[in-house]
Amino acid sequence: MALIQLKEAHVAYGNTPLLDGVDLGLDAGERVCLLGRNGVGKSTLLDVLVGHRGLDSGECRRQSTLRVGYVPQAVSESIVGSVREVVASGAGTLSVDLESYYAGLETGNLAQAQIDTLQARIEAAQGWDFEQRLDGTLQRLQLDRLGDFQDLSGGQQRRVLLARAIVDEPQLVVLDEPTNHLDLDHIMWLEEWIGRFNGACLFTSHDRAFIESAATRILELDRGALSSWPGDYNNYLRRRAEREQAEAAALHRADRLLAQEEVWIRQGIQARRTRNEGRVRRLEQLRREHAGRRTRSGPARLGSAATVSSGKLVAEAESVSFGYGDELLIENFDALIMRGDRIGLIGANGSGKTTLIRLLLGELEPTRGEMRRGERLRVAYFDQHRQLPDESGTVRAQVAEGSDFVGEGEHKRHIISYLQDFLFDPVRANAPVSVLSGGERARLALARLFVNPSSLLVMDEPTNDLDVETLELLEERLADYDGTLLVVSHDRRFLDNVVSSTLVLDGDGSVSQYVGGYTEYLRQRPAPVASTSSASARTAPTPQSGVRKPQLAAVGSVSKPRKLSFKEQRELGELPVQMEALEAQIAAHNTALMDPEVYRDSPARVAQIGLELQRAERELEESFNRWAELESLAAPTDLA
Repeated sequence: MALIQLKEAHVAYGNTPLLDGVDLGLDAGERVCLLGRNGVGKSTLLDVLVGHRGLDSGECRRQSTLRVGYVPQAVSESIVGSVREVVASGAGTLSVDLESYYAGLETGNLAQAQIDTLQARIEAAQGWDFEQRLDGTLQRLQLDRLGDFQDLSGGQQRRVLLARAIVDEPQLVVLDEPTNHLDLDHIMWLEEWIGRFNGACLFTSHDRAFIESAATRILELDRGALSSWPGDYNNYLRRRAEREQAEAAALHRADRLLAQEEVWIRQGIQARRTRNEGRVRRLEQLRREHAGRRTRSGPARLGSAATVSSGKLVAEAESVSFGYGDELLIENFDALIMRGDRIGLIGANGSGKTTLIRLLLGELEPTRGEMRRGERLRVAYFDQHRQLPDESGTVRAQVAEGSDFVGEGEHKRHIISYLQDFLFDPVRANAPVSVLSGGERARLALARLFVNPSSLLVMDEPTNDLDVETLELLEERLADYDGTLLVVSHDRRFLDNVVSSTLVLDGDGSVSQYVGGYTEYLRQRPAPVASTSSASARTAPTPQSGVRKPQLAAVGSVSKPRKLSFKEQRELGELPVQMEALEAQIAAHNTALMDPEVYRDSPARVAQIGLELQRAERELEESFNRWAELESLAAPTDLA
């Protein structure tokens, strides 16, 4: 039996059906990607499946005990509390039941019937090892349990929501654009997790490499209809192209037949006297079908980004370092960027990518070293947060700024015509920005970006919220761009298709440079050093030959030991104290478990002590491994 099933599902906004008689079944073990253009109703379909909204008509059947984990596309401002509290909320009332159960046992405030009820609910939810699952999930996603959710970056908040979705080991996981704001390490971790997951997984994504790796079936939502394509993403692309050709041919035949019948019905008196009534009824049916046809909207027509000439030199850095207080983000960075270079920046969240861009643009000055910038630079900036000057203004006002025309000279165009290239019809062009979806905000940001000529194009996470067709068109336009390009992205396919060299930030201040996109970076980097630490603490890759300015190659050499950062030095000093405290806890727990009175007076306390002992032993092992790793990094290296 399917975990969840839709039958003749209908949902409409106004006169536009988003789901028009949709049928869908999801079985355990399936990994399904839902595709479709921005605004066709993908998020609406996901909301229906997880129970956040109902159907106008039709049925949605779920298994009675189905547990669903859900990661929404947008992070709600109503989510508050510590990281642990937010993640624990993914188990529903289980966390509260556990706290009430143990508190009731210790204080004696609960009657035996209440304790029995709580115990039955916890057992039904398989909740006795919940704290272990919670700690393991936080550790795998590198989350600080005591951190405040509202203080986290966008990428960290996405990881918390992902942890909340999977902590209760659901049978169905629904992910709406899960790769948005995640760094590459966590995107690849998510790919591996989906591959191991025993339940069903349904997700939307624009990341083609992620789709190819994770999906075993493709769903496409188009004009209210849902089609299913078994197999991987490449099979879907091939079969969809065949279907579109057949659909275009069928529509052409229908239009030609309608035109012929319209000519016939308008013939003279003799034809009217002899006309066949069945043929008249067929004409009326053809007219109804043509009037009710929902044609597929054309793709966005992104114009090529206009350029202006700049000097040959764009930016040159020599031994540049920058930090905030004691935290060093960039250390001894060397680079030479010339006109026409196309550079990608990758690194974990918080590794300093935005800081490096601000140094290159002159918004920040280095604390050490020298930074030279070129002449006549005209910068166009694409912000990952899609921030706009006036959130209360209209779409056209964000682009034209009160004028009816955009562009310069012979490239001057009316604002409505220009916005239609980005799929904003006249009604939507006059709508307030506040009502736009994530994909529409992304297209509006692109419209603002391309409206004026530039010599340096800086794009921070441009692929978020774009559908695949618009993303591929953006790649084509960037390939035609004659200026200099700086791109921050975690989309591996996008980097491969757009950039010619890559800067990799390891999070400890080192910046390494590689020729080519992400795939070339993987080929050129040295094999990672074996380590029990998390992905973010791996040794930084070293630069290879072929960079533009080898005498100013980026920091990092296989023959040099890596210097510990200030944060790592402080961690190395604190770890022995932490391990000593954990050893004391383990000794106390073992002593308690040897006391026969504990078993007689408080049997439930025995299970709690056992869980606390396991957690302390695990934390001690992790702390020891981390201490050994930092000790090895700090030790002198034999360079002979």
